[in-house]
Amino acid sequence: MSLRASLLVTICASSLLAEAGSPAVSIALADEVPPVTGRSQPAAGTVTGHPAARARNAGQSTAAHGTTDAGNADSRHEDIVVTAARKNRMYVTSGGDLGALGNKKGLDVPFNIRSYNSSLILNQQSQTLGDVLLNDPTVRTTMGYGNYAQLFQIRGFTLYGDDVAIDGLYGVTPRQLVSPQLYDSVQVLNGASAFLNGAAPGGSAIGGNVNLIPKRAGATDITRITGDYTSSGQGGGAFDISRRFGKDRAFGFRFNAAGMDGETAIKGERHDDVALGVAFDWHNDDTRINMNMNYQKQQVFGGRSAIIVSSLATDMPAPKATSPSENWGQRWAYTDLSYLFGTFNVEHDFGSHITAYGKFGAQSGNEMGNYATTTLTNSVTGAGTVGAMADAYNVMNEATQAGVHAHVTTGPIRHEINAGGSAIWEESDAAYSMSLVSQAGNIYHPTQFTPSETYSGGILNNPGRVSWNKLYSLFLSDTMTFWHDRIALTGGFRYQDILSDSFAYGTGKLSTHYDAAAFSPVIGLVIHPVRHAALYFNRIQGLSAGQTVGSTYVNAGQVFAPYQSTQYEVGAKYDIGRFAAGVAFFQTSMPYGLTEAYGNTGQEIYTQDGRQRNRGMELTFNGEILRGLRFNGGLTLIDAKQTHTAGGTYDGKTVIGVPNYTINGNLEYDVPFIKGLTLVGRVISTGKQQFNNANTTHLPAWSRFDLGARYTFLAASKPLTARFEVDNIGNQRYWASVYESDLVMGDPETFKFSISADL
Repeated sequence: MSLRASLLVTICASSLLAEAGSPAVSIALADEVPPVTGRSQPAAGTVTGHPAARARNAGQSTAAHGTTDAGNADSRHEDIVVTAARKNRMYVTSGGDLGALGNKKGLDVPFNIRSYNSSLILNQQSQTLGDVLLNDPTVRTTMGYGNYAQLFQIRGFTLYGDDVAIDGLYGVTPRQLVSPQLYDSVQVLNGASAFLNGAAPGGSAIGGNVNLIPKRAGATDITRITGDYTSSGQGGGAFDISRRFGKDRAFGFRFNAAGMDGETAIKGERHDDVALGVAFDWHNDDTRINMNMNYQKQQVFGGRSAIIVSSLATDMPAPKATSPSENWGQRWAYTDLSYLFGTFNVEHDFGSHITAYGKFGAQSGNEMGNYATTTLTNSVTGAGTVGAMADAYNVMNEATQAGVHAHVTTGPIRHEINAGGSAIWEESDAAYSMSLVSQAGNIYHPTQFTPSETYSGGILNNPGRVSWNKLYSLFLSDTMTFWHDRIALTGGFRYQDILSDSFAYGTGKLSTHYDAAAFSPVIGLVIHPVRHAALYFNRIQGLSAGQTVGSTYVNAGQVFAPYQSTQYEVGAKYDIGRFAAGVAFFQTSMPYGLTEAYGNTGQEIYTQDGRQRNRGMELTFNGEILRGLRFNGGLTLIDAKQTHTAGGTYDGKTVIGVPNYTINGNLEYDVPFIKGLTLVGRVISTGKQQFNNANTTHLPAWSRFDLGARYTFLAASKPLTARFEVDNIGNQRYWASVYESDLVMGDPETFKFSISADL
């Protein structure tokens, strides 16, 4: 065999093994198998850091190996092999975007942050953001009121879809459902983040937040086509192309398209999804610029929504779980969600000590739907009522952030100073039409009826303004590092101003006006006793808008300051690159609105004296345990208590819908005697959840198992990867959550198959 042929075989084999996850000589990024040709490619591991650094490193590597003879093909092949490096498959990394502090390694900050990369999204065939977060032991997914929106629970507190960020900017992400195929990583920050990211416009993100990083051109060019199928009748595909070009490959372009249509594993439910994304970037030694524009359209027909538990039946037992594929929704129910959104980022280095940056993002969203809401009144028989409501909701949001990272040294102490500000503008237009008469229904024996909306607010085909929100903030922090970088102390604050106006449906008349501000301080400490370990502590706050008291209370018109939750956290981390582990102990106290009797007057007063206290422990692991064996997962324990309720009725009781434990485990094994074959398995387990405030009944604990495999092989000298997965093996029956008394059914057994070709 000639040297040329021999080296070509080596490259093919290394590409195949890289996609399978084996530590091997590789010329691909974690999820990118390049075309098998004689064209020279950058070696994995030689290009790191921001694009400017990658360009410099790539140029140095080429010069070092003397690859200047473009006509010598054998030299080019040899250069690829020599400069390639061994790599480990890491689906999860510690670190990410920490807002005011910038992008940081997890080991160097006093916060718990993890990033799930596009390899995981591709290999697990994730179709929603909730599918990606199924891998996180600290997160659980639930649903919104009456619609199909995904909400997330972190440390026992809700994160609304409105408060998921893109590139660190709130207000830009699609509100209800997110297509994960457009993103390079999904970052999860555990804990409050008012200083790091500012107040979330939706008022959530008290227990943590999620930040999405769009796909952009990397060091390796990609041309990938994927076809997929999901039971019981969904078919679709995706296209991903990435290129770098120009002098020093300074310009980057990436285009992504994904779509799926057909019936889901839930009876009578149909999804139609389309997602398009295009990204451009440019860099030189001092400046980085990137821009992305995205379009997402998702439609759900005949969907199964959450079940509302009647407030008049607080003492009824938890209902028996239905068949996992049962659908109590109505065939006429639908939602149509369309969003156009994007971000633009600029970063410039003024020498080696100062970096200035600016970000801008915007979203235009249009939502239409006709929803069937089922209210359970008898959990034994399954009887209840079904209402109908049509809704139109349009949003126009803008967000911006700018700041400076400065590095200075004073004696033995190094300072990283971060200063800047942010602003968010949100305008919402809405209208609705609903039925005042509910129909009889039953979750165990669903029936269909014809809706008749008889009461409306506004005009559905021309919705009017219902809210106008403005959030402005300024932040300043100093991270002081000393004792040979073993100790880092962070102190800082954010000043946040929240303005919010609400308007009456139809008339547009101003209903309420809110304008208040607050300071949110932070203190964090990191100690590195040894090189790959860290101990840390933080005190940080969460922030959300307060209330303007309504006219029915004795203190009508009173404007409350923003709600400030306070978190304390201590923990330890260990990270050696191929394997990472962490443990965290936390406590968060959150105030909320409360209605109480006003003396003996027969009137009521509205206060912010309600209090909820969540404390717990998080244990996470990810990485390669043994050669070819990888694990990601962990355990969360939560004790969520109502510490101050109206009249003390429920003081000391557990908060509804917060599980006492959550466990996730994801295992991958590269079969040694069948090169390219990887077996995968996952377990998701959730503890009991209280069904009512009095804690007289609860949802039972549940566990779900997923199994699958993927196989990478060559066809016509092109690498192909086939994937097969079965979610919820055995079709287990379980209630997944009871978020704010809304019951959410677990997903039925679902088969997924996909095949990707890198051309």
